Amino acid sequence: MSPPLLLRPAHLRSLWLARLPFPPPPAPTEHAHILFDEMPPGKEAKRPAPAMARDLLGALPDALLQHILSFLPTQQAVRTCVLARRWQHLWEDMTGLRIRAANSPEVPCAPEELTLVGDLREFVDHLLLLRGRSPIDTCEFMFNVPVACEDDVPHVNLWIRHVIRCNVRVLKLSITREDRDLGLYFSVSSLPIISRHLRRLELYDTRLNDSIINFSGCPVLEELEIYNGNFVHSTKMLSKSVKHLSLLDCSASEQLRTYIDVPNLLSLRLEDPSDRTPVLGSMPSLVSAFVRYGQQTWSDDRCYNSESGDCDDDQCQGCYTVKGANYDDCNSNGTTKNKSVLLRGLSEAESLVLIDECQAGPEYKVKIKGIHSAMETSAISENLTVVEVKCDMVDERVLEVLNFLRTLNICFSYEEQKGQAEPESITS
Repeated sequence: MSPPLLLRPAHLRSLWLARLPFPPPPAPTEHAHILFDEMPPGKEAKRPAPAMARDLLGALPDALLQHILSFLPTQQAVRTCVLARRWQHLWEDMTGLRIRAANSPEVPCAPEELTLVGDLREFVDHLLLLRGRSPIDTCEFMFNVPVACEDDVPHVNLWIRHVIRCNVRVLKLSITREDRDLGLYFSVSSLPIISRHLRRLELYDTRLNDSIINFSGCPVLEELEIYNGNFVHSTKMLSKSVKHLSLLDCSASEQLRTYIDVPNLLSLRLEDPSDRTPVLGSMPSLVSAFVRYGQQTWSDDRCYNSESGDCDDDQCQGCYTVKGANYDDCNSNGTTKNKSVLLRGLSEAESLVLIDECQAGPEYKVKIKGIHSAMETSAISENLTVVEVKCDMVDERVLEVLNFLRTLNICFSYEEQKGQAEPESITS
């Protein structure tokens, strides 16, 4: 029996490239015969064409060409190996990988608009194998994992772990599922992310857990953006390095709140959360914060253990914060009543915008302006000086916000827009 065939990396590379779907050569036009036939009668011969201009792209150094290739979808970048001998191996050391279809739309988008993971699996397997541990600056995964391809989920997680081991600095995961509207998200493996090089992380349509959002193993991670993230199984986000945090259209559990512990945050963007609103820990370095609540948010953020929407059970982690939240007004069990799950952390901000879009209408009807009292000092906030609350009507929710801000020695003035009477309970 003949011995098994051993393939060297060069042979494996050749076989892989030979199977790539390279585009066919352009079809000849109907006038292509003019290049080869005799000159038609009555036509004068043209002057010979000038010598071909110098290949300006080919004059660039390899490092710059590899940087340019990093902006292409990776499949297209690999196909440049057929251009010339010099291009055969340039793609192997590209600093950026974009695992996506050439015509992929911008996120967020519907799952049916993305290429299927099955169309990329063989390509990505060989790509990562041939690149080895070459450093990666930026990596983007953008495709759809159908329900029928559940076996591909752990395989994709291996891809993610591989690029993290390649010291990736910017990682973007836009991996959707067919039935996202039915609660099916891409699940990142439960192992924590550990990287001393990761600086920016973007997650789209991802189911999160406590291990994944514990970023204590990423000491240089500064920018974190999560769009349509699912925090149902997440109780605490932890990072001492993140400075810019965006949570957009994220959903949480109906029973408990996620505690956001990012003490060195400089800017926060929280838009349209659903179900339980997260609890913000102390953010003494916070400079700016933008918080927007839609109509669905207020109706979903309630306790289903009582008809009033707020129970008195100190074991209910929806009505009480997670233990160890480092607040002063804890009860005997070490938990804190969730009277202000957002404003405690936001009170340190220098610039604060709160938008309530529950009431539809062209303009707000009530404007309440708060100014820090110069007669008294606040132990909670030394930076927050002016707060504007704009709403359609002054109801119980608005009063709760105003009453909390009064504890910061914010004095309010009331401006009536369309003939509403000034409520007595907001006078200070």
